[in-house]
Amino acid sequence: MTITIVDYNVRDYSHDKYDVVFHSETIHTLVTHTPSMVDAWLSNLPRNSHTSNSLVGLDVEWLPNRQCNMDNPIAIIQLCINRECLVFQILRASFIPQSLVAFLENQGNTFVGVGIEQDVEKLLRDYSLRVANFLELRTLATQRLGEYVRGAGLKTLAAHVLGKDIEKPRRITMSRWDNFKLTPQQVQYACIDAFASFEIGRILYDSRV
Repeated sequence: MTITIVDYNVRDYSHDKYDVVFHSETIHTLVTHTPSMVDAWLSNLPRNSHTSNSLVGLDVEWLPNRQCNMDNPIAIIQLCINRECLVFQILRASFIPQSLVAFLENQGNTFVGVGIEQDVEKLLRDYSLRVANFLELRTLATQRLGEYVRGAGLKTLAAHVLGKDIEKPRRITMSRWDNFKLTPQQVQYACIDAFASFEIGRILYDSRV
């Protein structure tokens, strides 16, 4: 697998910027806990007047629940459209911007991911955020590719649909997603998950019959 990450070393308390290179793709990534930066990212997304439905890769991460009675809240939300990725540290934010609320509730956006129903339920439970229109990638892949991918995870779907390998090291999966400063490895992991979800969704969505 070819994945590298470039840190722009932004000396700004409000955000960090990275270029995450995944095989031949470069994903421009904004990491922030600042509501105004989320506003700016959403307002700068390219608008295609000929497309009524925007596909969005969606994923979330939280501090692992290490006891059966724990239910840690979502720490970050990842959104990806084309080669633009937002990692919003919602747990660290002073408030949730209305622009994000409206974006998630927009019926014209279709959010895609693996296990997305559980993520959507947790967003509602933790932050009263409603995702109006979402699609499970495993369901879409099963319809398109067959029953053998019904229970597949993101790594397996990426191999079958994108022909690309994704590393998901447990030490990152189980890391402190509630940290104020995410490590480059965490940023890379979070970005790739959202980007791969978008790309898989785009290919499968476009190839529906």
